[in-house]
Amino acid sequence: MPKPIKNKNFSWSDLGLALLVLVSLGAFCYFVNFSLIIPLLLLTLGVHLSYFNKASVRLFVNLGLLLVILLFSADALVKYSDVPAYYIPVACVGMLVILLYNDLQLAFLMSFMASAMIGLLLHHDFNFMLISFVGSLTAVYCVKDARTRSDLIQTGFIVGLVQVFAAVLLNPALDFWMSKKFLMQYFKPLLVNGFIAAAVVMVSSKIFEFLFGVLTNFSLLELSDFNHPLLRRMVVEAPGTYHHSLIVSNLSEAAAESIGAHSLLTRVGAYYHDIGKLIKPEYFTENQLLGANKHEHLEPNMSKLVILNHVKEGLELAKKYRLSPVIAKFIPEHHGTGIIYYFYQRALEGAQPDETIDKETFRYPGPKPQSRETAIVLLADSVEGAVRAIEDPTPARVDEVVRKVVNNKFIDGQLDECNLTLKEIETITTTFIHVLTAMYHSRVKYPEKANDAPNNHKKLSEKNSHNGHASQKRHREDPES
Repeated sequence: MPKPIKNKNFSWSDLGLALLVLVSLGAFCYFVNFSLIIPLLLLTLGVHLSYFNKASVRLFVNLGLLLVILLFSADALVKYSDVPAYYIPVACVGMLVILLYNDLQLAFLMSFMASAMIGLLLHHDFNFMLISFVGSLTAVYCVKDARTRSDLIQTGFIVGLVQVFAAVLLNPALDFWMSKKFLMQYFKPLLVNGFIAAAVVMVSSKIFEFLFGVLTNFSLLELSDFNHPLLRRMVVEAPGTYHHSLIVSNLSEAAAESIGAHSLLTRVGAYYHDIGKLIKPEYFTENQLLGANKHEHLEPNMSKLVILNHVKEGLELAKKYRLSPVIAKFIPEHHGTGIIYYFYQRALEGAQPDETIDKETFRYPGPKPQSRETAIVLLADSVEGAVRAIEDPTPARVDEVVRKVVNNKFIDGQLDECNLTLKEIETITTTFIHVLTAMYHSRVKYPEKANDAPNNHKKLSEKNSHNGHASQKRHREDPES
């Protein structure tokens, strides 16, 4: 379950927008004779989220906008058409919230708020409130991990069936189930209702992604396509970085799943975390497989600038290729404010006796990870490089190195601003050890072939006496012969 999201970005403009939403909703309810409890319900939701340290004012405005759109649409449907109210797709609110924010608690709250508001709108129709609430919760759990559009269609069918079943339980008389009234006023509208909700989500999800600055699983899957221009460039221009990013993404996804974080977001963020290395790929170790180390002829301060610039250059590439800000956050936050330790040590070793080396100038600009997902990528990036440097990666050595790296990041304060708990950090560490041990497992050493024995050489020499030394030389150089 996602942890509360602490917000540090308070804005008076956001607060003004939130008040505008509340006042507008209150004025609308007053002039159309709706219950004024509706804006109070919305205010209560905002207060709860604020005390729970879960959301910013911006999130409150976004959620309020979803509820207001539903309320206005439902009012227009009821007043200006003959369509039965049971066609109102209340479940689409819960579906959108879970797809946009991947938060079950938030989706539960919004499902209740949407159902309660529509129930009040329909002259205190408590039965419809209960039916739509059950249907909304069903939709939330069905689309939580949806990866394809067909998942939404399937969810619409399930939601329709559940809502019909809820209506049956609210009216348990057998003669009522068999009546034409039940078929036309309950069965048909509630069944179709689920498909309408799925269709609304499919059509509007892209719009709300843009307005709210978030990504659904569908957009994340599009970004994970290796035909994306940035990933295609990485394959050709920085193959070492590309391979490193794949390993980090696998580590990160496994760790995110182990603690209930957004695993797909973490994996996709890891794909793009090092795109800044595309500008000068030859200055990074993983891309120097066939060439000399470019840093051998540079001063540590110059090397430091090249390394630091890959963060800035990565953000510029993200802007150029219009990457979502949600993904772009992984570029600076996967280093946090950590030290470029190797070049810091080189600077210390080459310093004059009276020269002082400022450690802080060798730190990345940050910010530190602000979410569990970016923190996981920071840890995965660090442990992957450390374990890859082990000459003989036995399980004991992998365990030791991973724990040392994670502990150093914790002591350095790189995890201070994300909401990872100590228990979650231990779970992440254990997952890293398990995956890396399997990845770098030792292999069985096969014995040499018996035909290398002296007797075999002698027999081979006698059998091929006309070739003599040439045959023996060929045998020694080609052990597979």
